[in-house]
Amino acid sequence: MKIIILGAGQVGGTLAEHLASEANDITVVDTDGDRLRDLGDRLDIRTVQGRGSFPTVLRQAGADDADMLIAVTNSDETNMVACQVAHTLFHTPTKIARVRESAYLTRESLFNNDAIPVDVLISPEQVVTNYIKRLIEHPGALQVIDFAEGKAQLVAVKAYYGGPLVGQELRQIRQHMPNVDTRVAAIFRRDRPILPKGDTTIEADDEVFFIAAKANIRAVMGELRRLDESNKRIVIAGGGQIGERLAEAIESRYQVKIIEMSPARCRYLSDTLDSTVVLQGSASDRDLMLEENIAEADIFLALTNDDEANIMSSLLAKRLGARKVMTIINNPAYVDLVQGGEIDIAISPQLATIGTLLAHVRRGDIVSVHSLRRGAAEAIEAIAHGDSRSSKVIGRAIENIALPPGTTIGAIIRDEEVLIAHDDTVIAAGDHVILFVVDKKYIRDVEKLFHVGLSFF
Repeated sequence: MKIIILGAGQVGGTLAEHLASEANDITVVDTDGDRLRDLGDRLDIRTVQGRGSFPTVLRQAGADDADMLIAVTNSDETNMVACQVAHTLFHTPTKIARVRESAYLTRESLFNNDAIPVDVLISPEQVVTNYIKRLIEHPGALQVIDFAEGKAQLVAVKAYYGGPLVGQELRQIRQHMPNVDTRVAAIFRRDRPILPKGDTTIEADDEVFFIAAKANIRAVMGELRRLDESNKRIVIAGGGQIGERLAEAIESRYQVKIIEMSPARCRYLSDTLDSTVVLQGSASDRDLMLEENIAEADIFLALTNDDEANIMSSLLAKRLGARKVMTIINNPAYVDLVQGGEIDIAISPQLATIGTLLAHVRRGDIVSVHSLRRGAAEAIEAIAHGDSRSSKVIGRAIENIALPPGTTIGAIIRDEEVLIAHDDTVIAAGDHVILFVVDKKYIRDVEKLFHVGLSFF
């Protein structure tokens, strides 16, 4: 596939890295020559220096015969104009734009071929807000991913000493929970992936990824760790777009406080939000944190744009007694350094956004792609099309499907029913199949499984 990426920042660069390793023809456009040189030295891609919305620059990047334009510069306006130019002058089939400003996003009629021709809108702030909201709703989870509009969920938890299944073989899950069907999709032990089998024993501190119907998630979590109490008191450091959206989404169910430095932003938040308490000050101010009883907070969330400020305020909150600390980290190099110590969960907006973008780039009918363990693995939701003659999966039991190495099928969603995958489960046309891929070099092979042969047409 021939893809033009506008913007060589964190998202554009990481996306280029993902796609270049999958034998796509990638061109990255940016005004920053140093960034382009760095990417060009590391990856097998073309680079073009210039403004991505200029017709001459797009033509130089190969827009005449490009299959897809992905506009992820820091400017909403540049991204939207680039899609317009690509549509009008080059008839680019698929145009994806990152648009951050909610003033644009609330006008749905703005984005169509008769107005601004953007086929797929990506809002990183909304993606991250939804991600954090799911973590708040599942105390004790390291990652929570929805499939088939929330009918099934993939949850990562750290197995604790004392959990009923710790020290037990996986095949004993059925005996522990005869009325709950679940499947462990993967285990990470000391940062190395283990493909689970029936005789695999769960050890304390394993990071366990399991999939189940949404209603059964809490029961399965209880088998692997002591269940945390429900969250009630949430403190958010940073009243920017993510902080505001999150407070708006959860304030009806939780007691929420926002700490924000800017007096003007504080006034705006006070006027906009209903029951959230807005405090003007710094989350690194020890006296303010003590005054606001941070020790009674169930979750402290550091959501500013400054990684260092987020890390320092999170360390302070944890030291002063906050039960759980989650931190946004924009620099991917920091994520693995800080997670799992004083900071319980480090959230990378880039990785969350990349997953959304990859779903629209993958071949085959891929509904969603989610990056797991900060990019170490992927969970993919694909739809099976065709019949037993044209498809490599339809009409076959899972044990008879030639899955690439390091790949497991975790569940199948058929209409409204969630079927946990077992060896004798047969895949039917229209099934949503949830796959877990530990070795990303086999992703192309996974996509090919869901290609429909020509005989189908």
